[in-house]
Amino acid sequence: MTLNKFNLPDVGEGLTEAEVVSWKVKPGDAVAINDVLCEIETAKSIVELPSPFAGTVTELLVPEGVTIDVGTAIISVSDDVAGDPTPADVRAPEAPAQAEAPAQPLYGKLPDDAQDNGANDAGAQGSAPADGPLVGSGPKADAVKRRPRTTRAAAAVKPADSLTVNAPEVEPVQPHTPAEVTGRPAAAAPQAGQSAVVDTRPTLGGTITGLVNRVLAKPPVRKIARDLGIDLADVVATGSRGEVTREDLVSYQAQRDAELDKADGFWGKAGKPQDQRIETIPVKGVRKATAKAMVDSAFAAPHVSIFVDVDASRTMEFVKRLKASRDFEGIRVSPLLILAKAVIWAAARNPSVNASWVESGDGSGAAEIQVKHFMNLGIAAATPRGLMVPNIKDAQDLSLKELALALNNLATTARAGKTQPAEMQGGTLTITNIGALGIDTGTPIINPGEVAIVAFGTIKQKPWVLDGEVIPRWITTLGGSFDHRVVDGDLSARFMADVAAILEEPALLLD
Repeated sequence: MTLNKFNLPDVGEGLTEAEVVSWKVKPGDAVAINDVLCEIETAKSIVELPSPFAGTVTELLVPEGVTIDVGTAIISVSDDVAGDPTPADVRAPEAPAQAEAPAQPLYGKLPDDAQDNGANDAGAQGSAPADGPLVGSGPKADAVKRRPRTTRAAAAVKPADSLTVNAPEVEPVQPHTPAEVTGRPAAAAPQAGQSAVVDTRPTLGGTITGLVNRVLAKPPVRKIARDLGIDLADVVATGSRGEVTREDLVSYQAQRDAELDKADGFWGKAGKPQDQRIETIPVKGVRKATAKAMVDSAFAAPHVSIFVDVDASRTMEFVKRLKASRDFEGIRVSPLLILAKAVIWAAARNPSVNASWVESGDGSGAAEIQVKHFMNLGIAAATPRGLMVPNIKDAQDLSLKELALALNNLATTARAGKTQPAEMQGGTLTITNIGALGIDTGTPIINPGEVAIVAFGTIKQKPWVLDGEVIPRWITTLGGSFDHRVVDGDLSARFMADVAAILEEPALLLD
């Protein structure tokens, strides 16, 4: 037996450490090559680690929640495979049928004696089902042998109009109606020579079925619910007839009060010392990487910020037309799409904003400016794990519809925490949509490795002077931060003016 140890690999450029978020296997599990072993959180994203070995897990060397360095052994796998080594996605060969085993009838097929003689007594051993359609929809692809069901003796039914019905009880495979849920016997075909008798007496199942969307409760209970502002449909009924009782209301109200108390319980009790009312949150993963990047950028690149108010009324009209267009059916369209296109257009007219400041690594102080003739457009995304800036590769080559799809996919992936490290590398210019949170403007910090970032403020109706008249218009504020080592004031102003011009008149994109 060979014991293989799997060391934490570098899943991203320059990765030095990662946290084991969750294990997907446990000791004794059989794994195949490329089966997911665990999820790790790097400084940029959550990544699934596949197994490079096939065998049996012998030991998990690192517990969940621990941060380790690249190269640390995290799991050991022996080359012995426990149980069936067949991969999960390969269907195991079927075992040959034994010659001595009698052929099993298909599910839903009646034996010949049942077809000839009709229904037999339900209490007899080995009785067949009643003549008529069976409950179910036929055999499944892989029939499973089941042990024989022990049926209950049929209950004696009182005679009605001098007729006694003695039919077997057919239990449904999967009940679908309240009457079936109550466990009442399913109707069976009458024996030969007897006329069918329909029981018209009301049943509990029939009553419940007829009271769909209606909650049973006595008038005093309903009055209490109205006084407390409780919707009876939200209360679990425990009454003998399925009605909501006074005790049910008391229990529901107590639970609701407890939830409210918990929601208001952020502040610690004043009786405790203040040092016991401090919550400590470890700085790791995305938060740690973001903090380092922002400090490096803020103190390495001299920031300069400028702002411009924009009449985005025609952008709003254009977005409305795109939403109604058949070409954009099913695609989420927002003003961010037009801003992204405007930034790409303006960067082509002012290339130095799509560049990097690169210092020499020999310590001589020499540096160079690298102008990128491609646009990897970064979109700052707030996720439950922190700030991420994935980028759209070669955004300059995308049509308006393709750019809309790319923005949708980027946002969906980021919110799900599935953004890969490669998707956040190589950005050339970034947009941060602070307007989605109702903020007018701000002074964003440049993403490391870039020289410009644009903040998109909220769009709201404001009084605006147009042709000498004050009228309501859709107004937004754009804020831009630039690395003053690369972008001078004149260049930053011309770039922001070009972006604003597209928002004011999207038709310029057709030029």
